[in-house]
Amino acid sequence: MAIELTGTEQPGHGPVDLAAAAALQIALRDRVVLTDDFAALETVAGVDVAWDCSGRRGVAAAAVFRLADLRLVETAMAEAVSDCPYVAGLLAWRELPAMLEVLARLHQPLDLVLCDGHGIAHPRRFGLACHLGLATGLPTIGVAKAPLIVAQAVPGAGRGDWTPLRQGDEIVGAALRTQPHVRPVYVSTGHRVSLARCIALVLRCAPQFRLPEPIRAAHRLATAGRGDLPDRARFSHSRGGFEELSPGVDTEAATRR
Repeated sequence: MAIELTGTEQPGHGPVDLAAAAALQIALRDRVVLTDDFAALETVAGVDVAWDCSGRRGVAAAAVFRLADLRLVETAMAEAVSDCPYVAGLLAWRELPAMLEVLARLHQPLDLVLCDGHGIAHPRRFGLACHLGLATGLPTIGVAKAPLIVAQAVPGAGRGDWTPLRQGDEIVGAALRTQPHVRPVYVSTGHRVSLARCIALVLRCAPQFRLPEPIRAAHRLATAGRGDLPDRARFSHSRGGFEELSPGVDTEAATRR
């Protein structure tokens, strides 16, 4: 169920027009599917971007796991260059192009994507995970480390305890405790996954640590790759602005704890 976004609906590489970006999020948010809209889920990818100290160059990484046993099956990395500064609530304008590029380099079919960012638990109900879901057509879940919408209550201390994130009278996400006595993560629908299933899938992918394994692996790869950015790499419009670093399986790097 791929959804084609036009060029004007895809964030580019230049400076952000804040009013136009917010208006686009509002225009696109009704396209997000909030119910379970998938068949069997066999693979899950985590995707993340790490930036260097300048904030203009970074590395996107994706790590694909088999959902049944959380075994790593494939990784990919790509370098990104962005002139967009970090703006809370507009992370897609900084990271979405790199995420799309690195996902395109994967050979393994994807059934689900976990995104280090917010879904509909967002002031305009359209965070990075929603933009990624619409751009790819894939079921997508937002898993963020800090909230944009504050929970009204703290979840219990046990694994699986959660409290709702509310926007008005509507529940848009969950502050979810994935491990006992650790800080919660903030989970919400990106596209084509209900909140109840989002919570269950995030817990399934986080058997030992606060963050789900696919996101942890992608984060480690991106962070390690950030230190190896080649000086020769430059932005190229003809190649979408990215240079390949080392696609394929990197089991040792991606499974190191």
